[in-house]
Amino acid sequence: MEIVAKLQKQFMEFISALYREGFLDDQFLQLQKLQDESNPDFVFEVVSLFFEDSEKLINNLAAALQQPVVDFKQVDSHVHQFKGSSSSIGAQRVKNACMAFKSFCEEKKIEGCMQCLQHVKHEYFLVKNKLETLLRLEQQILAAGGRIPDLS
Repeated sequence: MEIVAKLQKQFMEFISALYREGFLDDQFLQLQKLQDESNPDFVFEVVSLFFEDSEKLINNLAAALQQPVVDFKQVDSHVHQFKGSSSSIGAQRVKNACMAFKSFCEEKKIEGCMQCLQHVKHEYFLVKNKLETLLRLEQQILAAGGRIPDLS
């Protein structure tokens, strides 16, 4: 069981860093509390849906901003949806980047929107990488016969 203890310690240190660095907020903790023996893959499923939706939204945003005449209401709608899904899983830095993006949409500033799109993409891919690592650690703990440490 030494390997389980080592993995659990690594998990706790990693998730603590994600909170400390602002990648995640308490909403992610709430998601983890909903996971139990009857639904052991809950967090994985929710995060996987977030990844799928986010990549579609990023592509939709990029396409909308490439139009000869940008429909800022449509862009704002996509950003609003992205902000909501980021917020629902606790991806704090992505949510914050979306908030800045929304203000440029309201001002109808294409240059600001383009910069924000790059920033949102950057933050999204950072948190995606971090969450994939976290989920891999969870799988390793479970595969070794351990339990995911309680975060509360």
